[in-house]
Amino acid sequence: MQANQEFLKQDKRFWSLIRSVSEKSGYTDRKTKTVKAHDENSIFKALRDLNLNPDEVFSSSAPFTLKATLAYFQYRADILNEYVRPNLMDKDQAESLYNELYQRLSPTCPLPMNKQKKEKSGKAFFTCIINMLIEEALAGKSCDYDPRNLTTVTSNGIPLRTLARRVDGAYPATINPKAIWEIKEYYYTTTFGSRVAGGIYETLLDGMELEELHEHENVEVKHYLMVDDYFTWWGCGRSYLCRIIDMLHMGYIDEAFFGREVVERLPQVVKSWL
Repeated sequence: MQANQEFLKQDKRFWSLIRSVSEKSGYTDRKTKTVKAHDENSIFKALRDLNLNPDEVFSSSAPFTLKATLAYFQYRADILNEYVRPNLMDKDQAESLYNELYQRLSPTCPLPMNKQKKEKSGKAFFTCIINMLIEEALAGKSCDYDPRNLTTVTSNGIPLRTLARRVDGAYPATINPKAIWEIKEYYYTTTFGSRVAGGIYETLLDGMELEELHEHENVEVKHYLMVDDYFTWWGCGRSYLCRIIDMLHMGYIDEAFFGREVVERLPQVVKSWL
């Protein structure tokens, strides 16, 4: 999914407010297992509980309004509850989609195994699905499906920036890429652990480095995040889905893909690189 243009140009102080209210009042309703759309009362209560003055926060000189804040909370709740949730797959659904694409595409791209052991060992279904879709859309053009080195942007043979960590894919390569992406699939997890949460913060780090690169060197590299597994993300990690939507609208990722959404949307994005 792409960002809603209405919220893309918000001041960074707006996102500080969104995070503060979300953290204080909660991201989700545990009884209904849905994402909250904070209303005026919950926003004002959260600010008072944080010893902040709501009247000052939403003063005429503030860089954002209560209307915009309410609109964003409602949008975030609606897009996650009504769009993202039904797109997330479990392991069996992902395996079925993998088999369907494999039979149709006869891929030659890498189809990596997961890192599980014994009966859980098998293909990394979501990664394989993504690789097959990218290969089909690229129609023979080169791509690094398994980068083993850091991403570097150069100028006249000299490195301008080198990202702090490796990514999961780069087009056409990790040297001067047009696009990079990260994949977070967790079909065999039983809890939302620190490793899963850490993946979100790694994506944020990459996004901040790419933002600095664009601001100071005028070089743009597209940055994508692709996640799947219903239990991990919806059953345990709804608050982190909220963080992904926030990152998307803060401009730290260009697009987020949730589960089976990749089938229709990813080929369109890949063709835009060409």
